[in-house]
Amino acid sequence: MGRRKVAPKRSINPDPKYHSAVVEKFVARMMLSGKKSVARAIIYDSLNVLQKKTNEQPLDVFLKALDNVKPMVEVKSRRVGGSTYQVPVEISDKRREALAMRWIIQAARARSGSAMSVRLSNELLDAYNSTGTAFKKKEDTHRMAEANKAFSHYRW
Repeated sequence: MGRRKVAPKRSINPDPKYHSAVVEKFVARMMLSGKKSVARAIIYDSLNVLQKKTNEQPLDVFLKALDNVKPMVEVKSRRVGGSTYQVPVEISDKRREALAMRWIIQAARARSGSAMSVRLSNELLDAYNSTGTAFKKKEDTHRMAEANKAFSHYRW
């Protein structure tokens, strides 16, 4: 790992349909084998399905679902003496967003169903309603941090 310079942060161009940088980040995380147009089509289809199901703006539903899944704290392993402790630490905004996107995509891929756009829209709808696999993952993370609150003085 290089120690001289911090890598410069790249600016992300917003997506063409919704003009949102968050949607474009989601497209990049959703993409497999460099097929961005396929990932973009899947996400746009799922947002259209969301609009039909909720009768609300799809971007608002998407952002609310993402906010519902974003974790506040996580546990990190910290070795003190001869034992390893799970120490709860707060998460930066960028990591919170990245984890939420990753969890939603993993949950959508793990769902049973036909088209990926349908699975993704169902997972986003569940996240919007504070249910579903991705939301459960956030709850489990928070529960783990709460259980290990006694070790928070080992924070570094």
